[in-house]
Amino acid sequence: MTLRHVRRASLACTLSIAALGLTACGLTSTNAANSGDSKAAAATSAQDFGGMDALVAAAKKEGKLNAIALPRDWANYGEIIDTFEKKYGIDVTVENPDASSQDEINAVTSRKGQQRSPDVIDIGSAFAVGAAEQDLLAPYRVKAFDEIPKAQKDAKARWYNDFGGFVSIGCDAARVKKCPKSFAELLDPRYKGQVALTGSPTKSSSAFGAVYAAALANKGTYGNIQPGLDFFARLKKAGNFNPVESSPATIQKGETPISITWDYLNSGYADQLRTKGVDWKVSVPAGGSYAEFYSQAIVKWAPHPAAARLWQEFLYSPEGQNLWLKGYARPVLMPSMQKAGTLNAAFAAKLPKTPGGRITFPTEGQINTAKKSLAQGWAKAVAG
Repeated sequence: MTLRHVRRASLACTLSIAALGLTACGLTSTNAANSGDSKAAAATSAQDFGGMDALVAAAKKEGKLNAIALPRDWANYGEIIDTFEKKYGIDVTVENPDASSQDEINAVTSRKGQQRSPDVIDIGSAFAVGAAEQDLLAPYRVKAFDEIPKAQKDAKARWYNDFGGFVSIGCDAARVKKCPKSFAELLDPRYKGQVALTGSPTKSSSAFGAVYAAALANKGTYGNIQPGLDFFARLKKAGNFNPVESSPATIQKGETPISITWDYLNSGYADQLRTKGVDWKVSVPAGGSYAEFYSQAIVKWAPHPAAARLWQEFLYSPEGQNLWLKGYARPVLMPSMQKAGTLNAAFAAKLPKTPGGRITFPTEGQINTAKKSLAQGWAKAVAG
């Protein structure tokens, strides 16, 4: 199972989206508004189609959805895609499943007006803000828009969070006698060469979250990620940091017996690796609790505008939200679905335990400050 390495949120790219002057080779340029229904491209809600039935009809007429960077083993996307295709008879093509958020935006910007442009994207929430500022996204209010917490959506409905999770520590219990459950424990000499991330925190949102969580566990704040950099410098100095990019394949081979990533990924690994004889344990550290959501958005020049809007309606329906939950990801509508009685209680019961309490998130300014700190200090922290 590949990781999308791990949905790299391209932490530097929000600072330089305008610099993406990329072009696609060998592609025929067309006008996206003319390639699809201009009414669909301008629709900001299902009501603009005349209701859901009309939206479904328009999407079926298009018959296709261009997606990108959606691995089938990421938060249960395989079942989500299969269910959508079967339900509506629309073919979903997923380009480059292991692409990063940077790759997604590159595809959007370089294929403007082309039939191969992505219709929809799923990117880190901080990155979605930058995409909206660059006018890459189409506003669209799904039926459940008002139920999405205010802090987890764009007021103009150009993006809204979809699912998320907590930074967690995964551990191969067969190779590690005592699985660590906190950042402090990771410094123990017994873990020499065993602690890995899913990539560089300058590119991977999961690794970025790991450094943020380490900062919070070491008296850092959302406005000060430096203690997280200092922690990984100590981890490197102790000989415990493993530079191998962790994935299910490296875990199975024993190359990365301890991996820090989102809890829904680690939990998914546990299911998959169990059949291969790996006893993968997952814990969310009490100290340094850090959560992050990803965001959905419709590309402004989507070649299949009706299908793109129907995809969003499906994802934010109880059916779509519960399918993410089945993949151990916490859907954004989880609180309102609990109140409405539409949340799948069996799936929810399988989620990893968390420290509890109110979930907070860094501001856009704090995230940008953290990105700059990482860009300037990560290589030095783990050098040598």
